[in-house]
Amino acid sequence: MDGLTILGLLCLLAGFIFVGIEMVVPGFSVPGISGIVCLIAGVFLLADTVMEGFFITVIVLALLGILMAVMLYLLSKGKFRSPIILEEEQKSTEGYLSSSDLKYLLGKKGVAMTDLRPTGVGQIDGINFDVISEGNYISAGEPVEIIKVEGSKLIVRVSEEDK
Repeated sequence: MDGLTILGLLCLLAGFIFVGIEMVVPGFSVPGISGIVCLIAGVFLLADTVMEGFFITVIVLALLGILMAVMLYLLSKGKFRSPIILEEEQKSTEGYLSSSDLKYLLGKKGVAMTDLRPTGVGQIDGINFDVISEGNYISAGEPVEIIKVEGSKLIVRVSEEDK
């Protein structure tokens, strides 16, 4: 084996490693781009003819498919930890609220912290919430009342009693 063949094989190996890292870490960044460059360089260094380059490319693509299947299997079985999966539980005892927990706010009064055109921030019982006005513009500082809770949406209108 001559030096170019060894260099081509090393480029292919590095390319597979970089692409494998890219499959676990989200985003198209340095490992993905480096992997593609290394794979292309490896094909060019190993191929003597266009037909040979085509066959090497087909083999590389097949190996990438196998690598992807193996990575998906390992990620699904928990052998690798993916950085895009939340590991911690968000418990209500620690201050996390689900959208179904917001029904208790129905009828509560507060203040618009920002202009609501129609969305903005309202403060209810000392806590800031994302709120949506009933359709009208509401200026910051005006008293608001929650009139409807739809999932995680808090619909408010100007509170006439507090004006």
